[in-house]
Amino acid sequence: MTLADFLAANLKDGAVIVRIADVQGSTPREAGATMIVSARGSAGTIGGGQLEFHCLDLARILLDSGGPQQVADILLGPQMGQCCGGRVRVAMERATARHLGTLRQDEAKAAAERPQVLIFGAGHTGKALACSLALLPIAVTVIDDRPGQFADVPEAITCLHLDDSETAIAAARAGSAFVVLTHSHALDYRLAEAALLRGDAAYVGMIGSGTKRARFEASFRRRHPGSDALRHLTCPIGGSDVHDKRPAVIAALTSAELVRCLLGRKASKRARTPNRHDAAA
Repeated sequence: MTLADFLAANLKDGAVIVRIADVQGSTPREAGATMIVSARGSAGTIGGGQLEFHCLDLARILLDSGGPQQVADILLGPQMGQCCGGRVRVAMERATARHLGTLRQDEAKAAAERPQVLIFGAGHTGKALACSLALLPIAVTVIDDRPGQFADVPEAITCLHLDDSETAIAAARAGSAFVVLTHSHALDYRLAEAALLRGDAAYVGMIGSGTKRARFEASFRRRHPGSDALRHLTCPIGGSDVHDKRPAVIAALTSAELVRCLLGRKASKRARTPNRHDAAA
C-alpha cells in the first residue's frame, strides 16, 4: 500500500502527515522522508527507533487535540535513546484532501522517474533477480522470447514476451541498466553488444565466467575495432569474490551492484553520451 492509498483509507477519520523537514549531521533518514499516522496505524517511515516512536506519539496527540500542525526540533542523542548525534526538524500537519492530491502527484512523478532495469531472461537467476529488486524504488522489466516463462514473477515487475528481445534495448530510455542472462550464449552476446553500443547505459551486465567474457570481448573487438564500449561491461555479474552460483546468491550480489550504480550519489553522472566510436559502430 502506498502512502497515498493509506491516507485515502484514513482521511475521513483523520490522519497526520509526518515529514522530516530538515536534517543536521548524522540522521537515520534524509529530509523529505514521510510517514502517515492515523489513530490505529501508520504507513511509511522516518527512520524507525525512538525517533519514530516519539513522532507517532506526537502525531496522535495532534490528532486528539484537533490542532492543524506542529514542528518538533529533535536532537538524536542519549536523551532520545538514539546515538546518531544529529538533529532533525519534523513537521506534522493534519491531512486534508489537498494533501492527498499532492501526494498522489508526487508518487506518480517518483514512479515515472525511477531508474529502469531490463532483465533479459526469465530463467532461475532472472526470476531471482526480479524478486530481489521488486521491493526497491526501481522500475524492473523482465523480457524473454519463450512463452510461459513468467510464473512466480512478482506483480510489481513488468513482464514482456518478445520474439526479438533486442527491440527492448532500442526502446529503453537513456541511463537504463541492462542485465543479460538468457538461455543462450549467442543471444547473450547479441544483447550485451546492443546494450553496450547504445553508449548511454548506466549498467550493462552479462552472466558468465571469465572464459565467456574473453570470448565475447574477442568477438566484439573484431566487429567493432574502434569502440571502447567494453570497458563498461560487467561480467560476471555480482563480482567474483563470492564463489556461490546459486541463483538467489547471484541475484543478491547483482542487486547490490545495481543499487550502487542507480541509486548511489553519483548515479546521475553515470549516464554517458554516445562517443564517436560507439555511434559509428
